[in-house]
Formats: sequence, C-alpha cells, structure tokens
Amino acid sequence: MFGANLTIFHPTVFILLGIPGLEQYHTWLSVPFCFMYITAVLGNGALILVVLSERTLHEPMYVFLSMLAGTDILLSTTTVPTALAIFWFHAAEIAFDACITQMFFIHVAFVAESGILLAMAFDRYVAICTPLRYTTILTPMTIGKITLAIWGRGIGTIFPIIFLLKRLPYCQTNIIPHSYCEHIGVARLACADITVNIWYGFSVPMASVLVDVALIGVSYTLILRAVFRLPSQDARHKALNTCGSHIGVILLFFIPSFFTFLTHRFGKNIPHHVHILLANLYVLVPPMLNPVIYGAKTKQIRDSMAHMLSIGGKS
Repeated sequence: MFGANLTIFHPTVFILLGIPGLEQYHTWLSVPFCFMYITAVLGNGALILVVLSERTLHEPMYVFLSMLAGTDILLSTTTVPTALAIFWFHAAEIAFDACITQMFFIHVAFVAESGILLAMAFDRYVAICTPLRYTTILTPMTIGKITLAIWGRGIGTIFPIIFLLKRLPYCQTNIIPHSYCEHIGVARLACADITVNIWYGFSVPMASVLVDVALIGVSYTLILRAVFRLPSQDARHKALNTCGSHIGVILLFFIPSFFTFLTHRFGKNIPHHVHILLANLYVLVPPMLNPVIYGAKTKQIRDSMAHMLSIGGKS
C-alpha cells in the first residue's frame, strides 16, 4: 500500500469516507447534491454561452461575470462528482496524486473567485465614479492583465502547498474523513510536524482573501458616496441596481466561506459531520445561486437570454 522514496512515504491511495456519521443518509443526500450540481453547471454554462453569443454583452462587467461562472463550474466539478461517486457507488478510493490535484484546483478556484469579485467591484467603481473614463481604463488589454493577475495569484498562492504535502511522510492511516481532498485534512494524516502546513494553509490564502474583502469594502464605500451625490433619484436607483446583483454574489461567497473557515478552525464542539456538510454546501450553493441572482437582477442578461430562446424557438 505504501511506496517509499528515501524517508518520504506516500500512500498509493487515500480512502474518502464521504460524510462520516451520516453514512446511512448518503443515498438521500445524493439527490439534492446531484440536483444542485446539475443546476449549477447548466446555469453557469448558460450564462457563459449568453455572454459569448451576445455582442451587446462583450463588456468588462460581463467578461468578469463569465469568468466567475467558469470558476464556479470548476469549483463544483472538482468536488461534487467525487462525493456522488462515494454516495452512489461506494467509490471511496482516490490516488495520492489525484487527491493532491483535486486539492490544488479547489483552493485555486477559491482564491481566484475572490479575485474575480474584487475585479467586478473595481469595474463598478470605474463605471459609477469615473464613467467618462470607463472605456479608456478597462480596455481589453487591461482586462487581460487583470485576468492573468487573478489566476497567477491563485496558482502562485496554492502551488507551494503541493510541495508542503509531498514532503510529508504518511505512515499512519490513509483514511480521509471527508468527501473530497483538502489541504489540512490530508496533512493531518502525516506522521510528522505539520506546523508549516497549518500556518501557510490558513494564513496565506486567507490573507489574500482578506485583502480582497478590504479593497471591495473601499470600492463600495466610494461607490455609495458617489451614488448619493447624484442629482436625481432615478440616477441613484439605476446606479444602485447595477450593483445589487454583485453585492448579493459577494455576500453569498464570503459569508459562507468565512463561516466555514471559522467553524472549522474554532468550532471544536461542532460535530464533524456538520463541518463536512457545510464544506459540501459551500461548493454547491453559491455556484447554483450566482446565475439566478444575476439573471434576476440584470436586465441585459434577461433580455439576451429571452432573445436566444426566441431564436431557438423559431428555428
């Protein structure tokens, strides 16, 4: 079962338990999990298709929105099929390298999504506070650089974790009490000091996200100050309406993520299966609801979707 490389021992496979303590409910849990996953993939896929197909939506705001939708698909697809395989087929084994790869994409998607939300806040700031300079500031080249910065930061932040995990000897159990692989859950299986993993795993990604939260807060403070200086009530209402969907998505992403983080870090009295259930809902609920929030609140997307459906119906 274990292969040796000098003094570093890696298990051939890990065993994922799904949601420990709720094994008898795995089949029932798979139904809402599957429904939410299909809804998330179809909703975000439709959003990307609408943005790509409609020339009127080829603007920075919708480019960032399609990036958010793609990241949501990545986040949910990296995790949910593994959980469903455990629930339905008891396919609990995952190869060591596959586990590390899954962990990498989960954490990269989390950091990248935070960066995308910051980029969307910057887009709204420019659109409302300096509207005459909007097209000169957010050029295609600028958007490309922002995209590279978002994914470069995500990959650069998480990439060292691969080596932090591979350096550890795993001479204890290979059973992970979770439905997918995540950094600290894997590190805790090692029979060595994981202080570096704990400090890096919690502090560096969370520091990146906290910086994003602070900058988003500054952006919306400046936006609200500019909005309430507008001369007419209609102008204020229109400006606030363009930000409403974005604020909803921000809250949907950051509140569950910080709640999950804090309960996992400090909620020692909370049953373990509650932690795992929350972690699974976190990768399901926001990706499922984000397209609904933007579809309901953004008139351009509703109109473009209706236009596409009407063309499809006529054909």
